[in-house]
Amino acid sequence: MELSIQTTDALKPLPRDADLTFGTIFTDHMFNMDYDQKNGWHNPRIEPYQPIVMDPSTMVLHYGQSIFEGLKAFKTSSGQIQVFRPEQNFARFNRSAQKLCMPPLDEAFALKAMMELLKVDKRWVPSTPGTSLYIRPTIIAMDPFIGVRASYTYRFFIIMSPVGAYYKEGFNPVKIWVTDQYVRAVRGGMGEVKTAGNYAASLYAGEEAHRIGYTQVLWLDGVELKYIEEVGSMNIFFVIDDEIITPALSGSILSGITRDTVKLLAEKWGTPVTERRISIDELITAHESGKLQEVFGSGTAAVISPVGEIKYKDKIMKVGDGSVGKWSQKFFKAITDIQYGVAEDTDGWILPLD
Repeated sequence: MELSIQTTDALKPLPRDADLTFGTIFTDHMFNMDYDQKNGWHNPRIEPYQPIVMDPSTMVLHYGQSIFEGLKAFKTSSGQIQVFRPEQNFARFNRSAQKLCMPPLDEAFALKAMMELLKVDKRWVPSTPGTSLYIRPTIIAMDPFIGVRASYTYRFFIIMSPVGAYYKEGFNPVKIWVTDQYVRAVRGGMGEVKTAGNYAASLYAGEEAHRIGYTQVLWLDGVELKYIEEVGSMNIFFVIDDEIITPALSGSILSGITRDTVKLLAEKWGTPVTERRISIDELITAHESGKLQEVFGSGTAAVISPVGEIKYKDKIMKVGDGSVGKWSQKFFKAITDIQYGVAEDTDGWILPLD
């Protein structure tokens, strides 16, 4: 397919790096591509950022057939723009598409289109350490139809947003609340898919967490409300008696790319991550015995987010001495050094912009 590019001269003013938050400002252009059963994926184009016009009956609005990804572009001290492990994002994107009964993308073409969009809007990549350009590929169902079935038409689009830190705490320990009332997903459902409904399912408990002074929700399994799964926007890791543990992927946990990066780094450093079921009771026991040394989350938005406090029912567990733990610091530095070009990429994780 030939990619058409239409640019605008009406460029928006760039925000100051110091004023960047997360997900509130968007670049001058976007990528769009359409699907129907006759033509397949067709009409790929980069064009000015604009609203998507849709019928009030468009299926995504009623039945939630929507998937997305999240990745970042970084600027090095030399001015090179580069993306971190984007091939993994598009591979996961297609896995999500399959689960949502959507037509698969040509991953190589989607990646090429994203890099072309990045080239068009490269002035938007901020340069201050800790900032980046967040990239959001998305597919939505576009049939104007009221009825429960998979859509016959789709829109694939990519938008981009310059961002600062995801959490207001920055790289400082956050507080998370374990809910034993609400569940986000169950095995066999959509928990392992990056789909809109997963995040909608987390909102109510998330608001309750905020009301009691906590940043995020730590979810337990949806059957027994016993085994730890993930945080609302992060996978979770525990360091117990010098062992790094993360919940095993069970069909209700998102297979995070940063999670995988942590595992690969830990293995390279000679301290492999143990993937297994871990119960909230085991966590409490580890805390009471003094063996719970560290807790941290991993995800594209925050990279590594140290956890300083966990609340479960009436029990409040302070993690360590309340400061950033050694593993959180080590993983954060290793990953961000590669992303910003401070450290050499020896694993082929970086895709530079030509």
